[in-house]
Amino acid sequence: MKGLEPAQLPPHQGRPSWTVGKVFGLTRFVVELGVLSALAFSVTLFVAAIVQAYHTVVQAMSHLSGEDTAKHLMIAAVEQADMLLVGLALLIISLGMQALFVGKLQNVPSWLHIRSFEDLKQKLIGIVITALAVNFFSVALEWKGGSDILIYGLALASIIFSLGFYSVILNRQSHAPADDRTQVSAG
Repeated sequence: MKGLEPAQLPPHQGRPSWTVGKVFGLTRFVVELGVLSALAFSVTLFVAAIVQAYHTVVQAMSHLSGEDTAKHLMIAAVEQADMLLVGLALLIISLGMQALFVGKLQNVPSWLHIRSFEDLKQKLIGIVITALAVNFFSVALEWKGGSDILIYGLALASIIFSLGFYSVILNRQSHAPADDRTQVSAG
């Protein structure tokens, strides 16, 4: 190979062989940063929920005979469930992005296997709907009367209905034969 001009060298010798495919292949590392940030938020929310639960329980134990202790514990428990659901959603986003863009995950429960972007969206829709319902329950526990809760409930119900409807559409599209899917996207 001595004496050959760089233009005569095979593509793998003498100069890097950067193709558009290789450049786009490197974007998975950018996705990995998103995976790590979602995981960091998820873990932080789980730890915060645990610490908050500890402090709430310790405080409640010293005031068990208090008039509002049970109601305060119920509200705190529902708020913790809401925080855990958001943490779970972020964990699923993290695991889903890892599986879809970077590589298959090992030791993941079968219900959490994410094979497509539609799988990820379906799992997240379910968690968001549950989190909204839990949030409404928390608000209802603190409700003092008035019609404001009705407006809030109707707003949440419309969001939940919309997400449920979207979920049904996603489910039908993901189970439709390939020919039907191309007609739906073209039309």
